[in-house]
Amino acid sequence: MEVENKMKEKFVKNGIEYVRQGDYYIPNLTVPDEATYNIGKYGNLRKRFLKEHHKALYTIMFMNGSLFKHLAEIDETCHSTLKDMMSKMAEQEGVTEQLKATDQMAWVQKMNSIKHRAEEFILSEYVYAVEGVE
Repeated sequence: MEVENKMKEKFVKNGIEYVRQGDYYIPNLTVPDEATYNIGKYGNLRKRFLKEHHKALYTIMFMNGSLFKHLAEIDETCHSTLKDMMSKMAEQEGVTEQLKATDQMAWVQKMNSIKHRAEEFILSEYVYAVEGVE
């Protein structure tokens, strides 16, 4: 009687494919293919926040393939909100092109103040918020 020495190279059990690596079978897990997303400043800040403070959520989103889409959405939302808020705040505070032409330093000072206030709102509401994450 001859002993069969050949083991299966692959098999599926409970919906998971296992691949033989030496003497062991290892689950053949892969991250779903994702489209390429451009992630900027706010997306990277969100990624770091999730990675450092919500590791389980970060891992789940990474493994199911929704992380980079989420980061791109956050980045896009933050940029559009910042742009809208800055223009509205500048209009409310009377920061105009006329001021820019007559007193550039005052215009820069006011625009920097507006940008920092708007960015503070964006960071607290979108980047460092946990609500609304799937």
